Amino acid sequence: MKPLHPDHIRFLKPYGPTVKALVIAARRIVLEEAPDAHELIYDAYSAVSAGYSFTGRPTDSFVYVAAYPKGVNIGFWDGTALPDPDRLLEGTGKRSRHVKIRAAVDLERPAVRDLIRAAIEIAERPEGRARKAESVVRAVYPKRRRPA
Repeated sequence: MKPLHPDHIRFLKPYGPTVKALVIAARRIVLEEAPDAHELIYDAYSAVSAGYSFTGRPTDSFVYVAAYPKGVNIGFWDGTALPDPDRLLEGTGKRSRHVKIRAAVDLERPAVRDLIRAAIEIAERPEGRARKAESVVRAVYPKRRRPA
């Protein structure tokens, strides 16, 4: 598995050790299921997040991992289209949904991987030859509401 991008590590510095460990563990699960995904890293206004896309385009991200002061969200841009028999998905948007991860045990639920796999199944794929998967810092927002 590709190592954590140095800037991603730096962006996570203000968060506590629990949140950092949860981000790393959630990222590991996503990349185990989608090792050929591009990782698009954002140091954003209210969270540090990474979106995962097979094309490298942010609009094609099928899942994201976002760090917040009290935990991590694994989000799905097309969450309303995913089967969720365990009712883990939260949110009220037109399309997106997320699963809150507050402890390592939350990541051990098989339904979390099931949701990631379902998102991979419907994800946009590149036509022709795919580029080598990479981790890229896509944006750094100067104003923040999150820990800095």
